Formats: sequence, structure tokens, C-alpha cells
Amino acid sequence: MPYCKVTKANIYYEEYGTGTPIVMIHGFSPDHRLMKGCMEPIFQEMEGYRRIYLDLPGMGKTKDYKEIQNTDEMLEAVIELIDNMLPKQEFLIAGESYGGYITRGIIAKMPERVRGAAFICPMIIPAHADRTLPEHANLQVDHDFLATLTKEEREDFSGIQVVLNEYNWKRYKEEVVAGLKAADPEHLEKISRAYGFTFPIDQIEFLKPCVFLVGRQDHITGYHDAYNIQDKYPRATLSILDTAGHNLQIEQAELLNAHVKEWLNRVECYSKQALKMNT
Repeated sequence: MPYCKVTKANIYYEEYGTGTPIVMIHGFSPDHRLMKGCMEPIFQEMEGYRRIYLDLPGMGKTKDYKEIQNTDEMLEAVIELIDNMLPKQEFLIAGESYGGYITRGIIAKMPERVRGAAFICPMIIPAHADRTLPEHANLQVDHDFLATLTKEEREDFSGIQVVLNEYNWKRYKEEVVAGLKAADPEHLEKISRAYGFTFPIDQIEFLKPCVFLVGRQDHITGYHDAYNIQDKYPRATLSILDTAGHNLQIEQAELLNAHVKEWLNRVECYSKQALKMNT
């Protein structure tokens, strides 16, 4: 299995394709299957991108991570992986939830190497009590299908999803729940006690193309707080998607696909213009 050894972890990753690198960073508790499930269908129709899906320390198949004590050190491990796998190269990033927070940390540390960023249900504020959150809602429910699940499955599914049907359950189970079962709860509890960075982020204007996709019914990270950092991302599209919770990538898959493709087109245009200006 492919691993990248960094100072405080041995990070599992999967990669596909060749071309412009895109580092895919999942959220807190799932693993690479979350990002792979939503992003790979897009790249089956596009060439020229090297997709790197990693398992954050304490999640998925990543090993030897016990020395990592906080989110600062989580970020350091990801940056070390990037430096090892993409030495001195520019790259794109796509980050979901906590992965979106890590993405902002990477931009703070090496903005010149990041060609653009995609944020899916990003965590903006680490402290849950400080977030502006909507009420959770189940807006579309297939009651006949729900009756086929166990009581535990029904409660879990309805507690996080907005659209409850067989398609969403299958993807949720395969792309999210499978990763949750592979996580190390003791390690995650330790990291959650030092969840925020100890250094400032969003201090500079990041002038390269970005996209922020947030769910109107996302009661985990919310949508409102994403407004407050948009002045630092002047080339960002911010889309608030209705009928979408914290697993927006499943519930609004077509809109996610369209936004990511449009973002990649903007990155390509930006890169060509920058090349012309430098020649």
C-alpha cells in the first residue's frame, strides 16, 4: 500500500491520473473515501490532473501518528507530505469540512504554491459554540426506504442527512460511515481539545480562483460564517446550496460537479494569463 513517511506519521494515500496535482483533504473522522467518492466521477470526464487522496493522521489507514498532538501538527504533517510528493511544485487543493480548515492553513503557510482551492462544507470556526448554525432538517424523506434500515441506522442517517433516500444512504455508508469506523477515537479526542490553529489564518488576500460550497441546512459547520472571510478570497465563488447538509457532496452531487468543473476552468484561465504576464 502507498505510504508517505513524514516526521510524525506514515500517511496513507491513493493517487490517480497525471498532470496538475490536486491534494484532496477529507474532514474530521472520515477518510480518503469521502473525497474520492465525490471527486473521482468528475475526473472520469477530464484529463490532465493528478489526484492525491490522503488519510489524515488518526483516520483511515494512516499509521504511526501518536506524536501528533494538535491541529498545528496535523497541518505540519500534511505540508510535509506535499513537500515530499510535490517538491517545489505548484498544486491545487480541495478540502472538505476540517480539511477546508487545513486548506486555509496551507494557504497561510505557502500561498505562492497553491494555484487554487475548493472548499466543501468548510469548517470556518473551530469552536462549535461560536459557529452560526441553522437548524437541522429532513426535507426529502423516502419513508418506505427508511423502514428497511435498523433503528440505529435510521437515527444516524436522519441525524446528519437532509435528503433521506436509498441513493444517499448507499453513498453515505460507503464514503462516510466506512471511514468513521476506521478512525482512532482516542486520537481524535486529543486533537479536538486543540482543534484550532495557534497562528492567524486569512490574513492576506489569496488572489487565485477558489470555490466555497456550503449547505443551507448544514448544522455542523453552517453556511453563514463563510461570508465573513470572503474579502480574503476575492476570486472565490460562494454558493449556498439548498436541500444540502454537511454531506452536500452527496445530496447535491450534480451542483458540486458543475461548480468544481467551473472552478478548474477558472484556474486554467488564471494560470494562462499569469504565464503570459511573466513572458
